[in-house]
Amino acid sequence: MCCALAALLGALVHAAVTTQTVDRAREKALGKLAEVTEAYEAGEPLPPYAGVNPPGLPDALRELALRGEHGTMVSTHRDRPTMWAAGPADGRALSVRIDYTLSARTITGLDHAIVGSSVLAIGATLLVGAFAVTRVTRRLHLTAQVARRISAGDLDARVNDPRTADPSRPQDEVATVSGALDTMASSLQSKLLSEQRFTADVAHELRTPLTGLSAAAELLPEGRPAELVRDRVRTMRSLTEDLLEISRLDAGREKVDLDVYELGRLAERVVRASGTETEVRVVRDTAVETDRRRLERVLGNLVVNAHRHGRGPVVLTVDGPVVTVEDRGPGYPAYLLEHGPARFRTEGGSGKGHGLGLTIAAGQAAVIGAELRFLNAAEGGAVARVKLAHSCPAQPTHGMTQGMTQGA
Repeated sequence: MCCALAALLGALVHAAVTTQTVDRAREKALGKLAEVTEAYEAGEPLPPYAGVNPPGLPDALRELALRGEHGTMVSTHRDRPTMWAAGPADGRALSVRIDYTLSARTITGLDHAIVGSSVLAIGATLLVGAFAVTRVTRRLHLTAQVARRISAGDLDARVNDPRTADPSRPQDEVATVSGALDTMASSLQSKLLSEQRFTADVAHELRTPLTGLSAAAELLPEGRPAELVRDRVRTMRSLTEDLLEISRLDAGREKVDLDVYELGRLAERVVRASGTETEVRVVRDTAVETDRRRLERVLGNLVVNAHRHGRGPVVLTVDGPVVTVEDRGPGYPAYLLEHGPARFRTEGGSGKGHGLGLTIAAGQAAVIGAELRFLNAAEGGAVARVKLAHSCPAQPTHGMTQGMTQGA
């Protein structure tokens, strides 16, 4: 806008001054031509600056005079700017010339002054604008960075704009946005912490009565009712432990116990502990630095989920630092592929929901720095792929090792 305004003002001033200067020189030249015409008609000698068909007279002006008209034109005579005026005289062109050097210098000097002042004005405006805009954009970038940190799970991130903290300072739109973001983050953090505390408190409160209920169930006489009660108690205890684990993961205070393990053996151990018919394939074994307990929890939940909500055969494959769990069921639902596991989410009550198992698997994978992805195979079935972050070469595995483990 500054450049456009400076160019417009400069063009207007240039046009106005040039028109005024040329008009003044034209009037003077036409006045001289009138005097010379009277002298020519009276037979008096012409002054040095006048003549009939003089050399250097522009051809266009000469033709105009031969047609019986008067005119003026700025041209160059002997390398000097000259204003010519010409008119008819006995079928010839009578003309006069006046020096236009001073006027040309005036216009040139004005153009230089316009360009110089425009450059200075634009430069000063750009410097001031750049300083002001940089301050604003720096604050906007900080606000955007804090928003990304909050979306990544860092609920303690705040902009803390000084204008928001000090109401006496002038407020602008950036301060308003920053304050709204901080308020939103605080409210969100408060609600999430309240939900986490509620989940943890409920799980802790359920532990005591469930322990007593479990002990009481063991005293029931053997029979179908006792088996149902014991089964429901075991389910409730498992759900309570899952809720406690989720509350610890949500709190973000989990610490890892790293050590080096052979991934193939660890995977076989997980399958044996799951008590399921799962085929283990070790394509390429490797040693990984990880938290064994948490990794076993991740793989165990994936295997159990594949048997519970998919269809056999279920295959666990180890290929370097990547572990894949596949089944031949209907595959993962669309919402899970798009947004990840959701707690207690089921598909229309048909039993295809994943409960808390995949949520815990995703949380534990994040704690140990592993990448957990959920996919659907092109030929059908669900695929869960765990890629571990730290690996080092292990003893080579000759060929492909296949094993079938069946639990009791």
